[in-house]
Amino acid sequence: MGTALVYHEDMTATRLLWDDPQCQIECPARLDAALSGLRQCGLEQRCFRLSARKASEAELGLVHSPEYVALVRGTQALAEQELQALSAQFDAVYFHPRTYHCAQLAAGAALQLVDAVLTGTVRNGLALVRPPGHHSQRAAANGFCVFNNVAIAAQHAKQKHGLHRILIVDWDIHHGQGIQYIFEDDPSVLYFSWHRYEHGRFWPFLRESDADAVGQGQGRGFTVNLPWNQVGMGDPDYMAAFLHVLLPLAFEGGYHLESSAHSVCMTVRALLGDPILPLSGPMVPCHSALESIQSVQRAHAPHWRSLQQPDAASGTCSPPLPGAVACETAAAALSSLLDRLRLRPVPPVLTAAALTVPGAARLLPPDVLCQEESAPREETEAWARPHEALAQDKALTALGKLLYLLDGTLDGQVNNSLVVTPGPAVAATLDVAIRRGLSRGAQRVLCVTLGQLDRPLDLADDGRTLWLNSKVEEAAAPSMFHVRTPLPATTGGFLNCVLGLVLPLAYGFQPDLVLVALGPAHGLQDPWAALLAAMLQGPAGGRVLVLLEEESAPRLARTLALVLHGQAPPSLGPFSMASPEDIQALTYLRGQLQPQWKMLQDPSRGPLPGAPCSQLCASSQPEAGPGGDGAAHQPPGAGR
Repeated sequence: MGTALVYHEDMTATRLLWDDPQCQIECPARLDAALSGLRQCGLEQRCFRLSARKASEAELGLVHSPEYVALVRGTQALAEQELQALSAQFDAVYFHPRTYHCAQLAAGAALQLVDAVLTGTVRNGLALVRPPGHHSQRAAANGFCVFNNVAIAAQHAKQKHGLHRILIVDWDIHHGQGIQYIFEDDPSVLYFSWHRYEHGRFWPFLRESDADAVGQGQGRGFTVNLPWNQVGMGDPDYMAAFLHVLLPLAFEGGYHLESSAHSVCMTVRALLGDPILPLSGPMVPCHSALESIQSVQRAHAPHWRSLQQPDAASGTCSPPLPGAVACETAAAALSSLLDRLRLRPVPPVLTAAALTVPGAARLLPPDVLCQEESAPREETEAWARPHEALAQDKALTALGKLLYLLDGTLDGQVNNSLVVTPGPAVAATLDVAIRRGLSRGAQRVLCVTLGQLDRPLDLADDGRTLWLNSKVEEAAAPSMFHVRTPLPATTGGFLNCVLGLVLPLAYGFQPDLVLVALGPAHGLQDPWAALLAAMLQGPAGGRVLVLLEEESAPRLARTLALVLHGQAPPSLGPFSMASPEDIQALTYLRGQLQPQWKMLQDPSRGPLPGAPCSQLCASSQPEAGPGGDGAAHQPPGAGR
């Protein structure tokens, strides 16, 4: 199974026929630029190509009224003046004789992708469509959107494939109110949207775009709006939203053409399993972002156990810090963003595994390299000499392969890897890996360890390594770079620990290399270990080496290899709340570490200063982002 790419050249046929500054940014060049970017980066040919089909009128009727479908169908026979008059009846919409055909293809592309994924034909995919859809409502076009492609696809997935829980994440500068209206009383669809709001002063100027719009009737709690009330939200702000709102809920239950093309390319790279570009810049969420997140948590706490904080403060965030750094021009801000999005070469080896059991190659997925080469014997023995536990042949062999893979990772030849070694040798092997990584040019190494693994006594506490250990009985933070926490006993406790401690520290540290060690008596369930390995691929751009004691192999080794290679982790099973003891330990550690690690700021736990939003100044236009045109009071720049 691979990654599907669904589109159809005919979707460029609809275009504006008269002068309308409000609508002129929705043009065929949007689709052309995205496709051109994929081709230039060599991504299109790596995908499984699906040509979009037209959605039937019955399929359009899954969310739209028969009268509205008939109205759009009738535009095929209208003259230009009639099209213009009809368009004027809607907000930021234009019709063309080919609009109906294109909109049928756009909806059909979404349906075709859903079918391909849910039947196992492909693992994932991207439908590249126009006209967009997320503003479209049951009986009205809106914001360039004709048929609500995503809503139609969700209803289709429920009716044809029997799905009972669907998550829609709407990433756009504008609120997708059309999707919200369609599903606001439906508890089978969790709709999450983050969007520019500015306290209601940004299009579509709706009160129901705010955080306290949580759904209606049985659907209360299943509409989640995260309104950005200040421009210039950056990576730390979105990461805070992921960790504090989106991921907890998910586990529990005019366009700038160049930036749009880069966004599409980065999305396809992620779907293909390519290394993720690491984030850059200070990881400090701004005050306005924390305030918005706090509003969402407060509105949804009655509906979601994962957002309920027993000791949460009821106050609001403190006033923002002064001195925001304004960008000189919008062009400079966009240039900086695109520089970070430049594609880097994909390593020749995506995932390699070095196992200690006979016939190891048969245990691994077909596309995972079974590592046979090692570092030179003399070099391996020199690194092993200070450690008695590495004297055994099996441990020494594993160390040689680890050194080879570690060098390949830092040289850009290997993206990630898994090494299995005897349990008594895990601690010593990890110690060598840390020192080897630092000696080979890694500036910051993150070590996430589970089990009976103590931090080396002679490891300098100089900020070049961050040591996180989960197994000990008591929570402790001997320094900002040395953190110990008990291993939670429940799924909810584990997720709280990962989302509330491990990932904020990892992204705040911004490592060049991540080492994950599962030592003796690590106690981690296979799905937990897989999820941890998957989530830790982000902070260092995919450069992850997992060290596993051999008693957990081969079953866990195969699971970890699949996840490192891009397959989704296995299900965590039913959600269970964290124990009071786990919550207390996590709260204690966050309180101890928060002054040094700003990504640990949790808006639900009382007043926090945050930082000024400084990625883009308020006057900088256009605003760079997935699908956004950035004009302060301009109708939509994108849709789904």
